Amino acid sequence: MCPGKDEAMKMRSRLMVGMLLACTAMGCAMPIWSPNPDVRARQLIYQSESLRHIPEIWERIWMLDQPDHATPYRVHGGVI
Repeated sequence: MCPGKDEAMKMRSRLMVGMLLACTAMGCAMPIWSPNPDVRARQLIYQSESLRHIPEIWERIWMLDQPDHATPYRVHGGVI
């Protein structure tokens, strides 16, 4: 056998093992949602409700819901 062929075979087997490991590492072995339809529906509703609040949280973080300093009228910041 040729010495170059031996190294190529080792490299090919390493590549195949690496691809196999990469394929098995994709995703999670445990599903994120419950197999029970009732519990899964509740989990999905909770998840969608959490995602629905993201724009409001984003506006609060960046203070987009606060009055601007350049407003043409006076804004009282406290409770009247």
